[in-house]
Amino acid sequence: MWEWFIDFLTSVLSAIEGVVGDWGLAVIVLTIIIRLILTPLMAHSTKSTARMQVMQPKLREIQDRYADDPQRQAEELRKVYADMKFNPLGGCLPIILQMPIFFGLFSVARDISQLDANASFFNILPSISTSCANMVESGDWIAAAPYIILNLLFGVLTFIPMVMNSSMQDSSQKTQTMTMGAVMAVMMLMFGWGVPAAVLLYYVTSSLWQVVQQRIITKGVMAKAKAEAEEEAANNPVEVNVVRREKKQRQHKKN
Repeated sequence: MWEWFIDFLTSVLSAIEGVVGDWGLAVIVLTIIIRLILTPLMAHSTKSTARMQVMQPKLREIQDRYADDPQRQAEELRKVYADMKFNPLGGCLPIILQMPIFFGLFSVARDISQLDANASFFNILPSISTSCANMVESGDWIAAAPYIILNLLFGVLTFIPMVMNSSMQDSSQKTQTMTMGAVMAVMMLMFGWGVPAAVLLYYVTSSLWQVVQQRIITKGVMAKAKAEAEEEAANNPVEVNVVRREKKQRQHKKN
């Protein structure tokens, strides 16, 4: 099944290259096509995120009031999710769907080098099958410079979306998100050092798309979804009628 997917991805990329005349540009075009296909899912994911933000006070109230009854707490949380039409996994779906393509490009880059030994990106990247590490090891720093810059973009564009998301969080969550983003950026820099340039081109293009989408489109979708969720929450308040179990005092043995 995986080999079939790799062959299919290679054929699609080869067909795009036949139209645009450049392998690196073909990777960028493929990325844009994939992001366009995923746009409806991204919009749904954004709505889920907006609903989650509106629901946070209710969720915290339920978690606090049912702290002594985990089973009842889980039931009440499920009811809230159902009433608000919220799917906790909705925000993960676009990322999950992209993962096979992301990892598949490792094998596709190898196949491309067999199809065309000079598979480049407008001669800016002499080979999209070569990694940043390999170019540095060759000792040609001028040829390696675009690979290093692309890898730096790989790390920076991992951090920027998390910074943008943190603007909607409180101070404690914001600090946590920023720290996590910085750690992720460093990890991506280390990871990107040894992967084929085709993989970096895909990720950088996809991340740039996400930043632009988040800046232009997502804000409108988020605002509308928040307004709808707040209206639904106001019309269907979550009632939590529970009395917390009193903790029994331990009886002390008399000496």
